[in-house]
Amino acid sequence: MADLQPQTSDRKSRVIIAVGGGIAAYKVCEVVSSLFKSGVEVRVILTRSAQEFITPLTLATLSRHRAYTDDDFWQPTYSRPLHIELGEWADLLVIAPLTANTLAKLTYGMADNLLTNTVLASKCPVLLAPAMNTDMWEQLTVQRNWQQLLTDQRYHGIGTASGLLACDRIGAGRMAEPPEIFTYIQSLLHTQGQRDLAGKQVLISAGGTREYLDPVRFIGNPATGKMGLALAQAALHRGAKVTLVHGIANWDVPLGVQAIPVISAEEMQQVMVEYLPNADMIIMSAAVADVKPRDYSTEKLPKRSLPQSLPLEPVPDIVAQLAQLKQPHQYLIGFAAQTGDIITPAQEKLYSKKLDAIVANPIDQPDSGFASDNNQAIFLDNKGQQVKIPPCSKLKMAHYLFDFLAK
Repeated sequence: MADLQPQTSDRKSRVIIAVGGGIAAYKVCEVVSSLFKSGVEVRVILTRSAQEFITPLTLATLSRHRAYTDDDFWQPTYSRPLHIELGEWADLLVIAPLTANTLAKLTYGMADNLLTNTVLASKCPVLLAPAMNTDMWEQLTVQRNWQQLLTDQRYHGIGTASGLLACDRIGAGRMAEPPEIFTYIQSLLHTQGQRDLAGKQVLISAGGTREYLDPVRFIGNPATGKMGLALAQAALHRGAKVTLVHGIANWDVPLGVQAIPVISAEEMQQVMVEYLPNADMIIMSAAVADVKPRDYSTEKLPKRSLPQSLPLEPVPDIVAQLAQLKQPHQYLIGFAAQTGDIITPAQEKLYSKKLDAIVANPIDQPDSGFASDNNQAIFLDNKGQQVKIPPCSKLKMAHYLFDFLAK
């Protein structure tokens, strides 16, 4: 069995955060702080207009390194030009908030400040997080620049969210929230900007299903859908079009992911079968119930009326049905949450359900499985390959899975 260990290096990952002029600049503080806490080296560039909203001192304190401005750019105090040093230093460059002005400059290769010169002096991936008024964002010229810039493989864009803007307008143009930007950064540091799922459609199930006895009682499990969420994020960041079919969730759907909420196994089955024909890859990470109450009461049952023994009946075997319906070009991956020996039951499920691959993950290990932010697993495929994944974040595990499938 292969043991997939993270690539080790004495050098930390290096990220430049370039801050544009906009009220959303305050959100960047959380991104910088999160990166530093995760062990990433951070350098910050502020445009002149960004300093109207946030100070270099604030970002220097959070990054534990001086923050650079255009005043530094024009000072001959460095052994080499500052934009060259920064451009060669970075593994990833993030521009947040991206203004309409900076977007236009990047689209046409203009370089009149430290930020734009550093972009042109670098070869690393660039993550863009735009923010502006709705009317500005929806201008034909702005949208044309946005779409044109994203045709360059260097650039990765987080679309804007809708909500209350600083101008009191409710609409599109709101910058992505810091946790979403941070997650995208983690993905790009893993993939180095490669889009190996570009043009692919990935269908993912997530979370637990609920089988109700009456309007308030149900048979369920502790699944939160965090693993499915991580798979959706990783696939999206690798260029895929993602559809996420999920049970009850307390997390936000990533920008750019089509999410379809369901409750019961039957509802999940209907949606998965409906979306199956257009999918290139199907990942059943949901913890689907095995049985449901045979009888359902439309009104809450009094305690005295609860049955002493609960008649049960099986729910649809979704993954088995998907395996029967899938076409040769489609790839179907299952999950097996187990205690004790996780390999034997996973192998049985892999072959009996006619899956292409399966993820066996222990739910009896600390900080692993249901509700945890971390996981560990063994990947198995129908060609006999097995890869052990040591404890890591669920996002990291999702990327390891796509790396495994790509091979």
